[in-house]
Parts: sequence; C-alpha cells; structure tokens
Amino acid sequence: MLAVLCASLLLVAMDATILNVALPSLIDHMEPSPMEQLWIVDLYGLVLGGLLITCGAIGDRYGRKRLFLSGFVLFGLASVVAATAHMPAQLIAGRALLGVGGAMVMPSTLSLIRNIFTDDKERTLAIGIWASVAGAGAAIGPLVGGHLVEAFGWSAAFWLNVPVVIITVGAGLWLLPEYKAPQHGSLDWASAALSVLGVVALAWGIKHVAKGSPAPIDLAIMAASVILLGLFAYRQLKSADPLLDVRLFRNRAFTAAALATLLAMLAIGAALFLISLWLQYIHGYSPSEAGMRTLPAALATLFGSLSTPWLMQHVGVRALMGFALGALATGFAVLAAVPETTYPIVALVLLCLGIGDGIAITTAAAVLVSAVPAERAGQAGAVEETNYELGIGLGVALLGSIHGRLFTGHMTGLPLQGEDLADARGSVGGAAYVAEKIGGPTGTEVLHIAQHAYDAALTTTSWISTAMVGTVAVLTAILVPRGFKATAAH
Repeated sequence: MLAVLCASLLLVAMDATILNVALPSLIDHMEPSPMEQLWIVDLYGLVLGGLLITCGAIGDRYGRKRLFLSGFVLFGLASVVAATAHMPAQLIAGRALLGVGGAMVMPSTLSLIRNIFTDDKERTLAIGIWASVAGAGAAIGPLVGGHLVEAFGWSAAFWLNVPVVIITVGAGLWLLPEYKAPQHGSLDWASAALSVLGVVALAWGIKHVAKGSPAPIDLAIMAASVILLGLFAYRQLKSADPLLDVRLFRNRAFTAAALATLLAMLAIGAALFLISLWLQYIHGYSPSEAGMRTLPAALATLFGSLSTPWLMQHVGVRALMGFALGALATGFAVLAAVPETTYPIVALVLLCLGIGDGIAITTAAAVLVSAVPAERAGQAGAVEETNYELGIGLGVALLGSIHGRLFTGHMTGLPLQGEDLADARGSVGGAAYVAEKIGGPTGTEVLHIAQHAYDAALTTTSWISTAMVGTVAVLTAILVPRGFKATAAH
C-alpha cells in the first residue's frame, strides 16, 4: 500500500522540477514567447498549490481513495496532453491539468498513511519513507529529466508518467482501503473558491513583485490575495465544519512544522533551479550531465528522510528541526562565502541542502499529521502539501527573480550593442545564446562576464537565503515546546 502511495507522490513531486533541465530543449523546439515560458513553468505549481486545501477537504468528505485514484487518472491523461503538444497553448493546458491531478493526489497520500498506519512507530517510519520520496522527487527531477530529454526529447519528461499511472491505479484499486470522515457536511464551495483564488493570487503576486518595478495590476493582485485569504480565514473561524480548521495554527508545533516545510522546499527549489542554470549555461553541461551533478541533493535528501524516524526517537522534534534548518542555512552560507563558485563547492552545498530538506520535511510531516484527529488528516496533508508546492514555486519565483535582477545589474562592460546587449543582460540563457551566436574572442568575453555576474548574483542571493532560513530556525526554536513528541492525536 505504501509503495502505491509513494509511486504516485514521486511523479507529482518530480513534475515540479523536471522542466528545470528540459526547458532549454523545449524552447528550441516550440519557441514559446517569454510569457508562455512563464506559464509553462509556473502554472503547474500555481494550480496544484491553489487546489490542495480544497482537495484535502473533498477527500475527507467523499473518500480519500476515490479522490486519489481519480486524481492519478487525470494526471496520466494530462501527461498525454502535454507530451503530444505541438504548440505552447496545448502544453500550458496540459500543465494546468497536471496541477489539478496532482492536487487530488498529494493530500490523499499523507492522509491515507495516517489512516493505514495507526501505530505511532509504524506511522513515523511510513511518514519518513513518504517524505524521502517527496523530497527526493523534487531533487531527482532534473536528473531524470536530463537523461530523458537527451535520449528522447522534451516530451519524454511527460510520457514517463503514463505507464506508472496505469500500474499504480491498478494496484491502488486492489490494495488501498477507502476512508472518509464521519459526520461531515457538504463542501463549502465559497470557502473553496476563496482558498484557490487567494493562494494563486499570492503566489502570482510574490513572483511579479519580486522582479522589481511591479505593474499596478501586480500590486492589485497581491493586495487581493491578502483580502481573499483573510476572508477565507474569517469564514473558517465562523464555520462549524470548516474547509481548513485555522485553529490548528494555535498549536505552536503545528505552525512551526508548516513554516519549516515552506522554507525547506523554498531553499531546495531555488537552489536546484539556480544551480541547474549555472551548470548548463555557464559551464555548458548537457541536460543529463547537469542532472547527474545535482545527484548529491537527492542522495542526501534520502539519507536525511530515512534517518529521521530514528533521530526523532533519540533527539526530539525541537532539536531535529533546528538542526535541519541549520543545515539549510549552512549550505547557502557556504555558497555565499566562497570567492568563486566551483562544482566541488556546489556538491557540498547540495549535500547540506539535501540533508536539511530531508530531515525538515519528514519531521514536519510527522508533527502535522500527529497534531490532528484522523478525520482531519486530509487537512493536515493539505497544509503540508500546500507549503511544499508553494515553497518550490516561491523559491524559484522569489529568489530566482532576485537573482535575475542582480545578474542584470552585474552585466556591465559588455562588448555589445542593440538587441544583443539587451538579450545578454536579460538572462543567463540570453547571454549564453549571444555568446554562441557571436563566437570568437567576443563570445568568450561575453560568457566570461556572464559567469562572473552569475556568481556575484548567486553570492548575494545566497546571503539573503541564509538570513531567511536562519530567521525561521529561530522561530521554530521558540515555537516548538521543549520535549515535544510527534504522537498520534486522539
């Protein structure tokens, strides 16, 4: 049963990062506009993150197995839509449908684990395996995507999903038990709409405001997200049967776990995105070579996740969360402190980030699930997965946008003019394209300037990341009570 849940989770998690290395090939093949590129990359996470709370509540009310299997079937069909796309619009539609399917699958996996494994030790081990798959899925996305793109083209990143969906749905029909919470009323569709619109608007607003010089519409969307989420929280407090019981956040350990999940995935999402670009555009590695060089993050995530159940028994939740977030902060601090970025330094950073991510996600999941009764497990899963997806998306959006602005600022002294100058200063991909097009000593000089600009931007971005993660580490130390243990709620 656990294998069925983890196989589905692996695909959904991989799809959040698999386009990191497939994007250059996809751009060459389909030639999407800059705005279409944005939608291709971002829409999956936006849709998935926006629907998780609603889907968690649907699973609680109408059946978690039913929601899980329906979502995975949709995920498979959406993969076919994306893989067969010949124009950006179809690919964007496929990515949106993948997000809907993923939102139906992800909270169901964690809530079903809460129902299947009733013994505390068994459940902690199962959550450790679940979290290792969730973290490793995001980390190995570039690795798997790189090999598939190089061997079969960008569409293989989506075709991969189809046979796994067929096998997993067949096994799930036979193996998984059904569960739905007793005495739940009908779904509050007004609250569902507020949560979806609020989360999507928040993610969109942060991404565009972080780019600098936001348009009035971006500021309006950001403000709307605050209003929508405020109305959602107010409605939940007044409801006898809320979509998400926001009173759960009065539990200090629950709040700390939610923050840890968000920051851990923000860190690993941003790092994998920026390092994948650094490997391909600055050092000229192929997609598969770039993917292989992100492997330390995946291995460290697996090690961290699988060791967490034992560590929780012997070290405790408070110390473990502090160590995990400290490892994440250390990784970024190392990346920021070195005068020149080299791959051995990057490998060390990925190891630190992977260990921190694996331990943080596993510990947080155990805390979130144990903090709620069985009938609310879908809500706990939705909180975990919303922060997971928003973390990855905001890592790319927030830190990626900050890095992009810094990169442009450091691209000075270029021996270019006109359109070539604008392209080279616009992004590292544009600089690599211009350098290859021009060739010769001038092209080499452009690439050299871009490398130093990228490293300088990465240094500042890493210091910002260190400060962010360090702040949350202090907050979790304050929030989690001494001696707190993640045991079953009753």
